[in-house]
Amino acid sequence: MSECAYVRFFEEFAIDDVPLVGGKNASLGEMYQNLSGQGVRIPNGFAITAAAYRHVLDEAGAWDRLHAELDHIDPADVAALARKGKRAREIVYGAGLPEDLAAEILEAYRALQQEYGEDVSLAVRSSATAEDLPTASFAGQQDSYLNIKGAQSLLDTCRRCFASLFTDRAIHYRIDQGFDHFKVSLSIGVMKMVRSDIASSGVMFSLDTESGFRDAVFVTGAYGLGENVVQGAVDPDEFYVHKPTYLSGHRAVLRRLLGDKAVKMVLVEGETKNTTRNIPTPKADRARFCLTDEDVLELAGYACAIEQHYGRPMDMEWAKDGIDGKLYIVQARPETVASQHSATAVETYVLEGRGEILAEGRSVGERIASGVVKHIEHLSQLAEFEPGQVLVADTTTPDWEPVMKTAAAIVTNRGGRTCHASIVARELGIPAVVGTGDATTSVPDGAMVTVSCAEGDSGRVYDGAVGFHVERTEIGDMVRPRTEIMVNLGNPDLAFKTSFLPNDGVGLARTEFIISEYIRFHPLALLHPEKVEDPRVRRDIDRLTQGYDDGGAFFVERLSEGIGTIAAAFWPKPVVVRMSDFKTNEYASLVGGQAFEPSESNPMLGFRGASRYAHPAYAEGFALECRAMRRVREQMGLTNVILMIPFVRRVAEADLVLQTMADLGLRRGENGLKVYAMCEIPNNVILIDEFAKRFDGFSIGSNDLTQLTLGVDRDSEVVAFDYDERDDGVKEMIRLAVEGCRRNGIHSGLCGQAPSDYPDMAEYLVRLGIESMSLNPDTVVRTTRQVLEAEHQLARLP
Repeated sequence: MSECAYVRFFEEFAIDDVPLVGGKNASLGEMYQNLSGQGVRIPNGFAITAAAYRHVLDEAGAWDRLHAELDHIDPADVAALARKGKRAREIVYGAGLPEDLAAEILEAYRALQQEYGEDVSLAVRSSATAEDLPTASFAGQQDSYLNIKGAQSLLDTCRRCFASLFTDRAIHYRIDQGFDHFKVSLSIGVMKMVRSDIASSGVMFSLDTESGFRDAVFVTGAYGLGENVVQGAVDPDEFYVHKPTYLSGHRAVLRRLLGDKAVKMVLVEGETKNTTRNIPTPKADRARFCLTDEDVLELAGYACAIEQHYGRPMDMEWAKDGIDGKLYIVQARPETVASQHSATAVETYVLEGRGEILAEGRSVGERIASGVVKHIEHLSQLAEFEPGQVLVADTTTPDWEPVMKTAAAIVTNRGGRTCHASIVARELGIPAVVGTGDATTSVPDGAMVTVSCAEGDSGRVYDGAVGFHVERTEIGDMVRPRTEIMVNLGNPDLAFKTSFLPNDGVGLARTEFIISEYIRFHPLALLHPEKVEDPRVRRDIDRLTQGYDDGGAFFVERLSEGIGTIAAAFWPKPVVVRMSDFKTNEYASLVGGQAFEPSESNPMLGFRGASRYAHPAYAEGFALECRAMRRVREQMGLTNVILMIPFVRRVAEADLVLQTMADLGLRRGENGLKVYAMCEIPNNVILIDEFAKRFDGFSIGSNDLTQLTLGVDRDSEVVAFDYDERDDGVKEMIRLAVEGCRRNGIHSGLCGQAPSDYPDMAEYLVRLGIESMSLNPDTVVRTTRQVLEAEHQLARLP
């Protein structure tokens, strides 16, 4: 140990030294000692101990004056809290630094100058002794200071940092958490500053912050210093990496979302007071990601190593140095919200209607709330905020926490899903929509609105009070049935959350939702924009595909990331991905699609499914789909993906499609690839022995099979009364299909609507001995119980 009484370098303390150096510093010391050798890069530095803080107040005789201000404080009286907090900070700052402490700080500063050079700039960060605990984060409660240079500037900054133990937000938070103000001390971390002001920085978690899904690393980032991401001043870029496949050697970003990144915080050299400033981010930088894939994957490796070392999900801050080009971890603490989710219960908020969308941004909290809007522009207005209102602001700061806890919901123009407002909203259990861009102008003050964060990554603010209810399902003690219960899923935004339902994988992952919602453009329009007549669409394609080799590369990346997210969510369970099954009118409705699709009088029976795949009119589009599936299985390593071909009319058509796929690198049997077919045409059942030679399984699509068996268009209101999936003829078709699969030793499943809607159909399928049913997520638990009962009754039969 150092001979100094009040200063310790990172190599001299570890995680058990929280009483000495606080949570933040203890974690930095722990990582510096134990993870630097594993390649996790931590900037060196030292801690000014909690004993130093007490020494400062002892020498100044400040304790009684602090007690006079803080004893019996009422946290609900915002004005009084602000007044008393200001006086407490003045008392601590006015205490100064004893000579022996100042000498030790300057000696440690000189040691850093010897290591990093005379001009080294410093980050001076607070580290409370009750901070970064597994049950209370204390994130952002005290102050940090950046780009500190020079002996006198460092000493003055340390005084300000000690005083920040009594920020209004810190006082309020300690009261809420039941901590005694006088049993919490402040240590200060002084470390080499990472020059992210000329690069990028952000926050990452070793789990998904919304669902609590443990198998993903979630990285957020923006240009410049990290305060903007932490405080929600920018809408950051987002990235996901799948941990199991990463740790097995695969190197691919699972999913990414481009943030607006409108401003960046930079250092302003030469000013004595304000050393940082927000400036507009150049337009070209806003249009590209702040990290390369290699950077994201390096950070994912850091996250995995840190989580493994601590043995729990972690919340980390990272920074990239624009001078040496290297990535650093500058903070790590236990994640305290998503990791506490119950594993034995699923709570789902369900919106019962819709309304006019007033604003849209990124959702936080997976909940819904209604209330009257209250615009807040300045800290001084917080006293006007009433409990139960919807707080709408440009952005929030930690000072707002006292009223945030009383809000029904929070809506901001700026910020991402890892900013301070988002963290506080999750911790308080209230929905928040962040990064809307214009909520302060588009959502009227005083209006009744409904804030919905239960529809995936997009959070929406609806006009008026829209009805909703909460479904809570206990699943901890549910026995698994012999019949596999899988889920139907098309929206990657819901994949992580849906994976918590009791399931055996995904029986139908629809590519159509990903193409229509995440890509939106017809694949051939992306490949051949010159054939699109509308100049606005051509400009949109140029903008969308900027940074890609061509439009095809954009399509492949987006589709593979959507499918990959679903496959990762359920890994290593099977995920059956149906290749595109748009009809011509649906394809034509995609942006730019009119130029590439014929007009058909009956698209339901027209140019759809397998018939498109090898046809010259769509072969290039199918090739893009196959490239995306290869990327999912080979680069991402998600070999749990099973491909499924829809609407295969004839055996010869099956042969042609399978050969086309093989030519495109997707050969059945290679690298464990299984290929299923939809069984939804009577000919599939009649010739099942021939089809079975070509596929590894059939998934019965009861919707189309019913239409084609009964000759009824289910979309026609005139004959809808004749559409019945429980018709004896349809049930006989299903029986023949299941028996045909069993006879040929291939998988049999059903992915239609019938067992989700009708308990008797689920029971019928159990009696047939079908191997799996794929259900809509909202019916999984109920139908699983029905299947268990049916299996129990079947077992009792002689």
